[in-house]
Amino acid sequence: MSLCCVGTMALSSAFASSALAQETPQAAVTAAPQSGPEQVISEVNNIRSIAIPALVTPQKSSTPAGDTEMLGRQISEVIAANLRASGLFKPVGPAGVKAISYAEVTSPQFAHWQGKNIDQLIQGFIRAEADGKLTIGCYLYDVTFQNEVTRKGFQVDPADWRRAAHKCADSIYSKLTGESPFFDSRIAYIAETGPKNARVKRLAIMDSDGANHRFITNGRSTALTPRFSPNYKSILYLSYVDGNPRIYVYDIESGTQNLVVQSNNPTFAPRWSPDGQTILYSMAVAGNTDIYKVPVTGGTPVRLTSSPGIDVGGSFSPDGKQIVFESDRSGNQQIYVMNSDGSGQKRISFGSGRYATPEWSPRGDLIAYTRIAGDFRVGTMRTDGTRERLLTNSWQDEAPTWAPNGRVIQFFRTERNNGKTSIWQVDITGQNERQLPTPENGSDPAWGPVRP
Repeated sequence: MSLCCVGTMALSSAFASSALAQETPQAAVTAAPQSGPEQVISEVNNIRSIAIPALVTPQKSSTPAGDTEMLGRQISEVIAANLRASGLFKPVGPAGVKAISYAEVTSPQFAHWQGKNIDQLIQGFIRAEADGKLTIGCYLYDVTFQNEVTRKGFQVDPADWRRAAHKCADSIYSKLTGESPFFDSRIAYIAETGPKNARVKRLAIMDSDGANHRFITNGRSTALTPRFSPNYKSILYLSYVDGNPRIYVYDIESGTQNLVVQSNNPTFAPRWSPDGQTILYSMAVAGNTDIYKVPVTGGTPVRLTSSPGIDVGGSFSPDGKQIVFESDRSGNQQIYVMNSDGSGQKRISFGSGRYATPEWSPRGDLIAYTRIAGDFRVGTMRTDGTRERLLTNSWQDEAPTWAPNGRVIQFFRTERNNGKTSIWQVDITGQNERQLPTPENGSDPAWGPVRP
């Protein structure tokens, strides 16, 4: 099944000659440091209100994606939804707020917004160009200081208007929090249909908010545990063809895939190295499951573990120097770390119950995992095993994956009575839990990097 790539998005240079390019003093905004859970709690308890009127257009024009007036409203809706989903902001609009004129984009009526107890204001425009592209301008203002905080401009094909909205939301999120962005990213997951004993599992991808959903595989063979490559160009996944496991790398732009590993032995959990050159996976041979790594181009695998029992690879650290994995070598399923060459294997979890599916944060400071002690719960710990924090409290939550900025964790939830699965998100404090919409049941989510 082919996948069309998204066109390149460039920062617009049109502002230099635009009437909207007038210089406005920058507001004094203190960027927050890269935050840990305690900082996040403080931020969540101090939610800022942001007004987002519909983007205006100097002239209503038709485009393949709809007219510019309609698109201006939809872009504002996506920006508001992104910021609301972060849990740090309280967006107001575009419905129910004052419509603005084109001239107001760079000359806000601050007195009006102060009277509405608004902290920040997002205004912008959308303009159809003669070459068929759209120019979209996005401005953030501080209502208290009455000046401009930041501006961004994008020129996109009409089909890519949602990406411009995500990029705008990303720029505002980063400016106000000091954190890296994550809205303009995509998610791979396994779409599930059919009865529990005859499940059809297809590889699917979608935007970080659930839009632009697309199935990649047709379901004739089972697909499992997808992961985006670090450069965003490929998806790594496990497939069972005729009952035999195979590890594939699917090229997103061309729609082709390459076979990396094929074995008659049970194979699990393929994962990328940070440089995209190596694949980590686990394989059971003669009753013993160990962790292996192999070049992305294929070749002879290198075994990294050799202890009796079940060792299943989790993920590389962001610098590629260490690997976190799970093992029952102590008699109970626990989390271990080792150097990327297999040396220095060390247990880091010592709590009650069992630990599974460890995943290293892209920030490098935390490890997410599944804790199994009656129920399945998603949690985090520091990389030395200290400061455990359980984030969810449902019957069966598992398989965490990190947002590109390490702020939000995604996982899948199974319902107790009917076995239905769904994709959920929660921030690193356990607050702002929400379900992501999918057309079918969903499991094995994998969050990709921010798109270029």
